[in-house]
Amino acid sequence: MEPFRIEIPQADLDELRRRLDAVRWPADPPVAGWERGVPPGYLRELAEYWRDKYDWRRAEARLNDFPQFRTEIDGVAVHLLHVRSPEPDALPLVLTHGWPGSVAEFLEVAGPLTDPRAHGGDPADAFHLVIPSIPGYGFSAPPREPGWNIGRIARAWAELMRRLGYDRYGAQGGDFGSLISLELGRTDPAHVVGVHTNMLITMPSGDPEELAGLDERDQRKAAVLARFDSELNGYFKLQATRPQTLSYALTDSPVGQLAWIVEKFREWTDSASVPEDAVDRDQLLTNVMLYWLTGTAGSSAQLYYEYVREQFAAAPGTVPPITVPVGVAVFPHDMLVPIRRLADRDIPTIVHWTEFDRGGHFAAMEQPALLVDDVRTFFRSLRG
Repeated sequence: MEPFRIEIPQADLDELRRRLDAVRWPADPPVAGWERGVPPGYLRELAEYWRDKYDWRRAEARLNDFPQFRTEIDGVAVHLLHVRSPEPDALPLVLTHGWPGSVAEFLEVAGPLTDPRAHGGDPADAFHLVIPSIPGYGFSAPPREPGWNIGRIARAWAELMRRLGYDRYGAQGGDFGSLISLELGRTDPAHVVGVHTNMLITMPSGDPEELAGLDERDQRKAAVLARFDSELNGYFKLQATRPQTLSYALTDSPVGQLAWIVEKFREWTDSASVPEDAVDRDQLLTNVMLYWLTGTAGSSAQLYYEYVREQFAAAPGTVPPITVPVGVAVFPHDMLVPIRRLADRDIPTIVHWTEFDRGGHFAAMEQPALLVDDVRTFFRSLRG
């Protein structure tokens, strides 16, 4: 474990400003609104704010308030935040982000999870937090060989927790972090006490009987899943098939990188008109900066390529079941809202299921208090 500190050279920030000064804007679309993508008027204003008012040094200092390290696992330098609780009996918990997220997602929940006593909670609910950056994301190095899929990352996380000396621990995540956390439960069930997720994929198999008799709420969820499959997953198909071609545009243009990410914060969050209805603007831009400053648009998208091939390679019935307890927090404005009947079909060990009336995909940023409370509740009976 090598101590790590974020120290972005001023020259990199000056170069970003130069590029934001020299944006080549496309023609306006024939109609206003978000239906054809991010509206130019909104993006121009956000880019101007990014250039003139957003303070990276403030964000950098906040990230550096948390102890950070890098360690090489399976040939890749993995970056992590390691936040120890003041409570000696705290349960270790590995938190994993997804795309287009980062370790910055968890800044609002780190304090309440590690030190509940200081945040009006029960000290018996404390966690030691391990918050790694997925290989190819942020300050974790890009893999230098193919095969870094969900299973390989989960095995790396098991090794990471072993190196940190944690014999019993929990796992939590959303987006790819959900898939990695669930796979970690399969990979290391002797040490994982439970898995909590705030995103669960429950796509119908095509059998009409699966969806027969759904109540009105689950019918709405099925409609959301169908819309994602037919309209909202263009980004997925592109990143899963030609991630390298996409990377040239996003790595060269900060406004391109901004638009690619901000669209998802608009579509996947509990926002009425703009992403900032759900997520603080500076938080959103800090997340974008972790992609821009590290040049990881392409290396992060490679995970989609690996994930799809991992899924194709798995013969039906060969994936071992999850045997550890699983908890699910359902936020209604996520882009993939799970249906309980289908969830039980795939995961027989779900013991905790909470449906909230607000919030979306980026739960730790949108509704940190709700997520913290649900994580505490789920793991309370598993501490042993």
